[in-house]
Amino acid sequence: MRIGRAIAVVVGIVVLVAVVFTGYALLTVTHSGDESLAQPAGAGTPPDLTAQMARGEYLTRAADCAACHTVPGGAAYAGGVPFKLPFGTIYSSNITADKETGIGSWSDDDFVRALHAGVDKDGRPLYPAFPYASYTALSRDDILAIKAYLFSLPVVHAPAPANDLSFPFNQRWAISLWNAVFLKKERFQPVPGKSEAWNRGAYLATALGHCGECHTPRNAAFAMKHGEALAGAELEGWKAYNITSDKEHGIGAWSDQELIDYFSKGHAAGRGTASGPMGEVVEYSLQYLTPSDLTALVAYLREVKPQQGGVPEHAPLAATALPTSASLGEQLFVGACAGCHLDSGQGRQTDYAALTGLRSVRDPHATNLTQVILHGTQLDVSGQRIFMPSFGRAYSDAEIAALSNYVVGHFGGQQGTLSASEVAKRRITK
Repeated sequence: MRIGRAIAVVVGIVVLVAVVFTGYALLTVTHSGDESLAQPAGAGTPPDLTAQMARGEYLTRAADCAACHTVPGGAAYAGGVPFKLPFGTIYSSNITADKETGIGSWSDDDFVRALHAGVDKDGRPLYPAFPYASYTALSRDDILAIKAYLFSLPVVHAPAPANDLSFPFNQRWAISLWNAVFLKKERFQPVPGKSEAWNRGAYLATALGHCGECHTPRNAAFAMKHGEALAGAELEGWKAYNITSDKEHGIGAWSDQELIDYFSKGHAAGRGTASGPMGEVVEYSLQYLTPSDLTALVAYLREVKPQQGGVPEHAPLAATALPTSASLGEQLFVGACAGCHLDSGQGRQTDYAALTGLRSVRDPHATNLTQVILHGTQLDVSGQRIFMPSFGRAYSDAEIAALSNYVVGHFGGQQGTLSASEVAKRRITK
């Protein structure tokens, strides 16, 4: 009897909590509390729609919308891009003006509410894989310029695939609780005493470009740890490196020009070459920023609180000899890699093939290096296409582990720790 009563009490509490949270969800998504939505009829109508759309195109690129809403080779902004998370897969939505599968029936207020409060046209919570936790800081004018541009593009009928999430992450109503705890619905405000360039860079990095969504570690609830802003994180099998002002673990030792080169060209000699998700950011977004915005972004990053952690700029050399498998790795490198990368690591036909100085080759776990070897990489920037083929099908897990460990040892001076079993896991993270 006592056990039965205890079970009944527990069930009752669970039901009560669910009812309360559901009520809270309905309340918060229906009444977002966003004062910027309260405008008279006709307010915000642009005097020059053409100019607004042109500005919206620039902002849409700066916000990197294409990387998440365009499948490679597919229609622009038609959605369907999969995001593999620890608890399942989420697919991006169609943000063309299609009225059935896109946002064609969304009003200005609907669109603003989505970016400020994280809810769709019908008031349903959006998953924070959509970076509304950062976009909430955007101005209404910028959001409406983005909408004007998106509505000027060809309409595409493309329903998004159904998300595949495990319980309880498939319960959308619970996201309202997440929002109550972690979503700070505030617009960006310039910091007094900071330069105009710094404030512009802060807006680009924290709101429009949402750098923290990838480069900031997350807590157990998958919310950004703001006390560790831009200290580096790992997602979908890739490392988003530390980009704080720390000189050893971040980008504090990079020159202004090196940072601008990396953002605008995807490559900074002796520092790094963008690939994977960061390559997409350069290709779809950063290369289109104006020189003044690039300078502003650098000005802001220069003053981001330094944080340690991640792959250091000057990692100590390995104290022990390379493992016996290194001979296999060397054979593979000479046979398949040296033609482009050279034994010196300087790169034969392009600077993008250089290996010396890269963080990816100083990482004993070879995280990003392995992803490039497995899946290849490509980057369309400044009118040229940088391409490296994938070797995932050509080599076994053991061979790729040996090759990665050799590159880490030969060019990064580190003791590679990658195993064949780890390579097998990384094959399925792409």
